[in-house]
Amino acid sequence: MRPILFKSSLLSLVAMTLFSCSGQMSEEEIKQKALNIHDQILTVDTHNDTPMRFNNPDFDMSERHDASGRRSGKVDFPRMKEGGLDAAFFAVFVGQGPRDAEGNERAYKRAVQTFENIHRVVAENPDIAGLALTPEDAYRLEKEGKRIVFIGMENGYPIGEDLSKLKEFHDRGTRYITLCHSSNNSICDSSTDRNGPEFNGLSDFGVKVVEEMNRLGLMVDLSHASDDTFYDAIDVSKAPVIASHSCCYELCANPRNLKDDMLRKLAENGGVMQMCILNNYLVEPVENPERDSAEAALRIKYRNFQDLSEEERNKARDEFNKLREKYPEKRATVKDVVDHIDHVVEVAGIDHVGIGTDFDGGGGIEGCNDVSEMGNITIELVRRGYSKKDIQKIWGGNIMRVLKEVQELAT
Repeated sequence: MRPILFKSSLLSLVAMTLFSCSGQMSEEEIKQKALNIHDQILTVDTHNDTPMRFNNPDFDMSERHDASGRRSGKVDFPRMKEGGLDAAFFAVFVGQGPRDAEGNERAYKRAVQTFENIHRVVAENPDIAGLALTPEDAYRLEKEGKRIVFIGMENGYPIGEDLSKLKEFHDRGTRYITLCHSSNNSICDSSTDRNGPEFNGLSDFGVKVVEEMNRLGLMVDLSHASDDTFYDAIDVSKAPVIASHSCCYELCANPRNLKDDMLRKLAENGGVMQMCILNNYLVEPVENPERDSAEAALRIKYRNFQDLSEEERNKARDEFNKLREKYPEKRATVKDVVDHIDHVVEVAGIDHVGIGTDFDGGGGIEGCNDVSEMGNITIELVRRGYSKKDIQKIWGGNIMRVLKEVQELAT
C-alpha cells in the first residue's frame, strides 16, 4: 500500500536554487515523484520504543490505533504500511538503575522480557511481519510484502559486567547495542549524566565490550554517549559504528547531538548517523522553567522509568502527556528534519545519514507525528532535489550497508 501523504511546507531556498537549474516541478509532481520513490525503496527506521507497550494486553500491533490517543502509540503494523515504512528496529530499552549485582540482575531480566515480547508479537503476526537478522532477511521480507522487525538494545546496562551477555543478546536477535542511556553505566560515560563524566569516555570494561561487539557482528551505537565516549569507541572499533537516533549539534546545541568533527570522524569510520525526529534535538527549545521543574519532578516520582510496573508506566505516560498539554512546545517540522539531513550531507556526505525516529520514546513532529506520515520526509527530500539514489541511501541503503560490513567483519 502506498503511503498516505500529507500537506507539506513551503519551497525552501535550497530547493528553489536546485530547481531553477533543472526546471521547476509543481507541488503535485513533487508529491507523485516522492510517492513513487517511497514505494520502490527499502525504508528503515533504526529506533523506536514501541516494545514498551507490549506488556499491555490491550495493545495489539496488528490493529490500527489513533495517534491522538494517549496510550495508542505512534507505531503499529497497519500504520507502518500506510506510511510506507518497511522496517523498524524495535528497542529493548532498560532505564539506568543501580550498578550493583541486584540492579544488574533486574535490568537483565527486564531486557529478556522485552526480547521475548518482541518475538511473541512477530510470532503472533506471521502474515504481517517477520524478524530480520541480516540485510538479506530485510530485502526478502520486503519482497514478501511484510513489515520487517529488527531488534536493537538501548542501554548496555543489562550487560552488567558480564561479557558473555553480549552473545546471549546477539543470539536473541539484537543487531545493535546503544552503549549507554541518560546516565553513566559500567561501559562508558553518557552525554547527559548530571554528575558529569566518570571515565572520560569508555571504561576499561567498555573497551572490551566494543571489541566483543565487533567479534560478534553487533553494531556499536553511540547515541546518548558522551563526546569522549564517541571518540574512544571510534578508535577502538574495527567496524563502522552508528548513532541510531541523533541530530546535528551545529543546528541544535543539545548534548545528545553530534558536532561537525564527530560527523567527519563518523564518515572516516564508514558509519552512519540516523536522524532523530524528537523536537528538542531538532530545534532549540524555548526556555520554560515551570515546565522543566514539573518534568524533573515527574522523573523523580517515577524513578526515571526504572523498574516500573505496567500500571505505574501507564500513569507516568498519562502524567507526562498532561504536562505537555499544559506546557505546549513549539514543534519542529519535517523541514527541520531535512535541514539536519542537509547538514550531515554537507559535512559527512550522503553515505553517512539515515532515519531513526525515536517514536514512542519522544519522537514525533509537525507533519510526521506518527509512522503513517513518514512519506512526508521523502516529499521534502524530493522538493530539495535529492535523487532517487540518494533517497534510497538515506532511507535504508546506508544502514543496511553498515550492518552488512559489521557482520562480515565478525570473527
